[in-house]
Amino acid sequence: MATIVREFLLDAAPEEVWDAARDVGALHTRLVPGFVVDTVLEDGARRVTFTGGFVARERIVDVDDARRRIAWSVVGSAHREHHSASLQLFADGARTRAVWIADVLPNDAAPAVDAMIGQGIAAMQRRFAAPSLAAQR
Repeated sequence: MATIVREFLLDAAPEEVWDAARDVGALHTRLVPGFVVDTVLEDGARRVTFTGGFVARERIVDVDDARRRIAWSVVGSAHREHHSASLQLFADGARTRAVWIADVLPNDAAPAVDAMIGQGIAAMQRRFAAPSLAAQR
């Protein structure tokens, strides 16, 4: 099984980022706008439509407020035997340190999943970017 671990910083307080992350039905508006274009809640899961039209059904495994951690698994995928992931948030001064971990099978699916995670990280970093000094003038 391939494991992907990506750690990154967001220019917002962990409470603000967690408030958006834990809102599992609003990925497209609150956490990763531009990467996800629609999220529809279903019984115990969410149907996520990504930019480009790819759709995944994700079972929400856990939303842990105390640890600021969400875990999910992709179900019913014709492209993957297994795909589970988590996002956990930590305070890093006034910013948030985020850790996104994904486990995938088959192993050769890892580069495509890693590329999508990179796009998700970029969307989160845009969403939680500190305003530039030029924008403040």
